Amino acid sequence: MSTDTVAYVEESDFDALLSEEKVVVVDFTATWCGPCRLISPLMDQLAEEYKGRAKVVKVDIDNNKPIFKKFGLRNIPAVLFFKDGELAETIVGVSPYEQFTEAIQKLF
Repeated sequence: MSTDTVAYVEESDFDALLSEEKVVVVDFTATWCGPCRLISPLMDQLAEEYKGRAKVVKVDIDNNKPIFKKFGLRNIPAVLFFKDGELAETIVGVSPYEQFTEAIQKLF
């Protein structure tokens, strides 16, 4: 069984995902990014805690540069929170789990 509860999405699936899910949390990451590895378990925890209420996904920026640039991002890790397809909040850098839960709570 895979320990990753958070699936990777490609740019081609991104818009469909935003239109299908009410609340989406997107973790922009890369395999070479050390700080990204620090928040990865937090994203798994978020996915578990909000299962059925929010969709948590990852986007590998090396494979999806246009989508990274679309949101004007320059640094990773960057976690974007969407509600009804609209960007509601962005958290850049390593942050405590509480900051992610506070951001997601505002969307319900």
